[in-house]
Amino acid sequence: MRADRLMAILLLLQQHEQLTAADVARELEVSERTARRDFDALAMAGVPVYSIQGRGGGWRLVGGARTDLSGLTASEARALFLVAGPASAATPAVKAALRKLVRALPEPFRVQAEAAASSLVMDPQRWGSGRVEHRPPPRFLDELQDAVIRGVQVRLGYVDSNGAETERTIHPLGIVAKGPSWYLVCNTDAGRRTFRIDRVSSADPTGDPVHRPDEFDLAESWREIADEVERRRTPLEIQATCTPDGIARLRMVLGDRLEVGRSTTDDRIEVVIRGYNEYALAGELAGLVEWLDVTGPTGVRNRLASIGNALVERYG
Repeated sequence: MRADRLMAILLLLQQHEQLTAADVARELEVSERTARRDFDALAMAGVPVYSIQGRGGGWRLVGGARTDLSGLTASEARALFLVAGPASAATPAVKAALRKLVRALPEPFRVQAEAAASSLVMDPQRWGSGRVEHRPPPRFLDELQDAVIRGVQVRLGYVDSNGAETERTIHPLGIVAKGPSWYLVCNTDAGRRTFRIDRVSSADPTGDPVHRPDEFDLAESWREIADEVERRRTPLEIQATCTPDGIARLRMVLGDRLEVGRSTTDDRIEVVIRGYNEYALAGELAGLVEWLDVTGPTGVRNRLASIGNALVERYG
């Protein structure tokens, strides 16, 4: 990863007035000989570095020169180049800007940066599942994002899941991409609301300033919204105990629908599991009886017993 090292050396030179090969070798865990070759490569690439010979010598940037990457670590820069690749979900404008950044790099950086931009294929489809639906960005995404950035209210037309169209003035706070869908988080006269942007029928900025709550954090707000949606999608909770070696299996099968509690006196672990209804949840848990003992509600236990009886009757 030579380009990675060269970028790291350039960033180190901007942090320190002078560096020796020994300094770089110690910082990047390479040999001093490798560090000296890297300094020579920077100079040959046109980076304004020069060496001072003798005691107290080392390498410096001419006139304290700096690069546009001064705020990035090497790994962060490569992450940006990955975003510019054809598999990325970034907008064309973002990709174009990042490719310009790639072209502005010195030659040793550019080769691997361009390689990074084409090194990743994103396949969100799970093994054995149907095709993943890829949707183009919704119609009013740019207008709503601009309103969020400028901090102006919007007169929003919206069509709900039943086909009813309404209009209201909203205070846009942020935009979230969830899988193939985009959501607008905003304040309204009725409180905090979330709208699917593909259902927006009109978006007209009013010019009036947004009233943004103090210390509002979009990521934290979205976590609260997502948790509430998950609770509505999985309203049923069951109680059970699990063997310690079964917790990892439950996490793999149930994900965020599993809540792990305290240990019991018989060396088992209390758990709470959320599901859509008794029938669906019993079907999921039937294959976990080796580790799991459902203690309630009674309806789920009865359905598990029914599944067991049916299996015995059919397979003996």
